[in-house]
Amino acid sequence: MSDGAGALGARIAAQLAAPVDPAVAHYAAALGEAAGARAVLFYGSNLRTGSLEGVLDFYVLLPGTHESDAAIWPTVSYHERPHDALTLRAKVATMRLATFARAAAGNLTDTTIWARFVQPSALVWTADDEAKGEVVAAIAAACTTAARLAAALGPESGTAEDYWRALFRATYAAEFRVEKGGRENDILAVNAAHFAGLLPLALEAGGIPPHQQGEQLAPELPHWQRGVILKWWARRRRLGKPLNLLRLVKASTTFEGAARYAAWKIERHTGMPVKLTPFRERFPLLAAPQVLYDLWRHRRRA
Repeated sequence: MSDGAGALGARIAAQLAAPVDPAVAHYAAALGEAAGARAVLFYGSNLRTGSLEGVLDFYVLLPGTHESDAAIWPTVSYHERPHDALTLRAKVATMRLATFARAAAGNLTDTTIWARFVQPSALVWTADDEAKGEVVAAIAAACTTAARLAAALGPESGTAEDYWRALFRATYAAEFRVEKGGRENDILAVNAAHFAGLLPLALEAGGIPPHQQGEQLAPELPHWQRGVILKWWARRRRLGKPLNLLRLVKASTTFEGAARYAAWKIERHTGMPVKLTPFRERFPLLAAPQVLYDLWRHRRRA
């Protein structure tokens, strides 16, 4: 392992060990053990705020090397768990750790894994130390993949924020997103401590000397190497939206607990309770028109 890769790995290991609420750790352990998983990652706004309200976001990483559907992963499900006077709600993405690692390293057409996990996450449960090491290596690879593309998309020299901003602007544009423009600025603002000093380490680990002077970086990226990276990105940019669409279609038919999740979201955001019937639980898409009509009437009355 190079000095750069070793330094990045040590930083990632420390960040993944971030403390979380014991209720989150217990939830992750229950999910991991029930699935026979190797590791569980926790991420999203609740990691940053420490809140147990809303929906907790987990990635459950399984053993094995091949997904049941190699092109369309992860499988998404919704879970509820009582905790004191609260109901903890979780959205759980499940996939193989081996697939997660390949995606993080940029070896697959997917953009979601390395773009998501260059951002903060916590490793809240592992089956053993070997699994922990594999997850640390995968997250470090995600940072390296993201940093290399940031160097290719960004200016010849600039601040780390300039490069991260160019990266997130491009990856958001390559996917179906509902966020408003400028989301990349929000990511950097709320996660400033996480990103501080990360880019030079990730560039060094990726074989691109960062040449830092003060806050200014000038990545050593020859024209030919920039071209290779941009060609790699062009294919993923073209396939980003179609792959996102396939995942949405899959989720519409395989999202376990989709009706309960949708009912909770509607009541939380509109105040309209949605009665869950066996039909709505089993056929959420067929039930959607009636729920939307009820929501329209509720808003008109309001």
